[in-house]
Amino acid sequence: MQPSSSSAPSSSFSLLDPRIQRWIWEKNWESLNPAQERAIPLILKGINDVVIAAATASGKTEAAMLPILTRLLAAPETPGCVLYISPLKALINDQWDRLERLCESLQVAVTPWHGDISASRKHRFLRRPEGILLITPESLESLLMRQGHALCDFLGGLAYVVVDELHSFIDAERGKQLQSLLHRLDTALSCLVPRVGLSATLGEMRMAAEFLRPGFGERVDIVQTENEGQEIRVLVKGYVDVAPPDKAPESSGSSDEPAGAQLGIASDLFKTLRGANHLVFPNSRAGVELYADLLRRRCETAGVPNEFWPHHGSLSKQIREETEQELREGKRPATAIATTTLELGIDIGTVRSVAQIGPGPSVASLRQRLGRSGRRNGDPPTIRCYCSEAEPTSDMTFSDQLREGLVQTIAQLQLLGRKWYEPPRGGALHLSTLIQQLLSLIAQYGGLTAQRAWSMLFESGVFEGLNQSEFAVLLRFLGEEDVLMQESSGLLLHAPLGEQIVNHYTFYAAFTTDEEFRVVEQGRPIGTLPLSRPVDPGSYIILAGRRWLVLSCEPREKLIQVKAAGGGKLPKFDGMSGKVHDQVRAQMRIVLSDHTPLPFLDKTAAQLVAEARSAFARHDLGDRTILRDGADVRLLTWSGDWVNDTLALMLTTLGLRSANEGLSVLVIKADGEAVVRALNEIAKAPPPIAERLVEAVESKLKEKWDHLLPPSLLARNYASRELDTHGAHGAAARILAAHRPGKSQPTLETEEASR
Repeated sequence: MQPSSSSAPSSSFSLLDPRIQRWIWEKNWESLNPAQERAIPLILKGINDVVIAAATASGKTEAAMLPILTRLLAAPETPGCVLYISPLKALINDQWDRLERLCESLQVAVTPWHGDISASRKHRFLRRPEGILLITPESLESLLMRQGHALCDFLGGLAYVVVDELHSFIDAERGKQLQSLLHRLDTALSCLVPRVGLSATLGEMRMAAEFLRPGFGERVDIVQTENEGQEIRVLVKGYVDVAPPDKAPESSGSSDEPAGAQLGIASDLFKTLRGANHLVFPNSRAGVELYADLLRRRCETAGVPNEFWPHHGSLSKQIREETEQELREGKRPATAIATTTLELGIDIGTVRSVAQIGPGPSVASLRQRLGRSGRRNGDPPTIRCYCSEAEPTSDMTFSDQLREGLVQTIAQLQLLGRKWYEPPRGGALHLSTLIQQLLSLIAQYGGLTAQRAWSMLFESGVFEGLNQSEFAVLLRFLGEEDVLMQESSGLLLHAPLGEQIVNHYTFYAAFTTDEEFRVVEQGRPIGTLPLSRPVDPGSYIILAGRRWLVLSCEPREKLIQVKAAGGGKLPKFDGMSGKVHDQVRAQMRIVLSDHTPLPFLDKTAAQLVAEARSAFARHDLGDRTILRDGADVRLLTWSGDWVNDTLALMLTTLGLRSANEGLSVLVIKADGEAVVRALNEIAKAPPPIAERLVEAVESKLKEKWDHLLPPSLLARNYASRELDTHGAHGAAARILAAHRPGKSQPTLETEEASR
């Protein structure tokens, strides 16, 4: 941790147990930091729940654990315990080592609990449930199910629950599972156990408080600190992806050979990062493997030891831990090429800088990544962004003309500098997790009534959005599917399929990753695609360097049937870095309409931005919202992907095949007047009922247990997560308001053509 330079006396320090005070002095801390000063008295009171929000490596763990340990040490005759819930096993292992160093002298046990921990160690805790238990939500799920009514016997002394990396749970299946687990703990123990959430700063901290204690967020104390005035070093480097002369443009992206820009980025990473510890974040596992391989080869060619190590979820535990160890030990320089696996707070020691290839998944994600650097020796946080753009040609796509990937990166960095981060979206029903929690509750109690299940799941405030009659529809459907059965007494029990589901080792996890769908053309495999966006007959996907028309999507078989589609050249930027928020797209418009120089760009990036701004002005995009693009029509919403996906779906239901292409909604082979009529129809009617809008969507199975939902609830669940009908309705109205009827629609053209 970074101690404060202030020498003012600490009122919070005096509240701590003398043994903890001695430990602090032995560590040569000059003082407690601001988060610790403010959190210690709040947590010691044990009256309200507390959220501690601060940057990575700012001492949040100590801010929570120092007062909690003081409370435990104050009553040695009645040993208590603490649940420390973490999203990753790797984080548990990391905190285990960290907390053991603190707790060893205090004679407080620290017990890790996950799949890699021996049964004997777990049994020792069950026999003497004392100290700190480090656990994942999945392991806690198993514990509640297996211990059932015995929870009071071994968790009766539970004094606090600490949730690490709270922001990673919000608005996710695991987060809904966690909320339910915490309520089940309170119910089993017949008390409200104080909760402490540790989080990076979110766009809306009150949402974090409401998440920590559903229905009572206003009673949660928030301790939020920022590194005020801290310098951030930013550099954006641009690359033009010039295709080799012997490579046909239409085959771009279909080869495993790296493109020219990728080779240039790898060369700069090799030259710039060697000799110190860094993190590099491409936007995919394939990107991790590509750059790790390119950089390793450069080390071999130069005759120097390899300094570049891959890290992602598909690698073995041993390989991931080797990478973490290389970074942490600091015996020699090491740089990790990673996905989000190193975004959270695993201790990897001092990192000099972070490199981001392409736009980040979100502004909040960039902030997490940036927080990994600039921790010690007075070094400021440093981020290098690498952006690859298409070579200027006479047939550049709309996205390439506006340099979409580069402009999105700039917009994210500007919002980051203003300390704006995406707030949690909220509103998702997560009915898949509801099914899991219902089955888990039945296992925990050996059966329960429908009314008790309603009370535990809905009256608790954990789940929302269904009334009792709709819950009854779900229960009847689960009965028809042989998942549940009901005794004559009214008790709900597992039916044979329910028993099979609950007894499988995968049951404890509420989430599943986007599954890879096989993409096939007339029986010929094209590749695989993670289905994270709406894909239905008549829509388009991009794979293997081509655009494909979707003929059918079969979720249960994980199969997409396609045929080759026309449409000319593909954009260089594929938009796969993550769903983009409305505010980011609005900032992109500002970047394009502005003429202010951006000092953090290198020469190539500055030239690319100048080209994008020229195209923006040439097409009059500050005023125009409807543009002709060959046989197609483009709609400029400057909105995020939830709005664009929904507007495209609305237009498709009106007979106009449409697709979200990031900066625009593309209406395929459409007459401009027909598009305007459709927009008028959308804008004049009230926003549609979202679940009716998605009735025709075939690929609605998104979450783990969605296949157990009745069709009506499946539609509602999908719509709550994927659509923004009010936002799309407003976007249609804005497009029409800016449209100037009576004037010919402008046609997209390249700068070369305009000359």
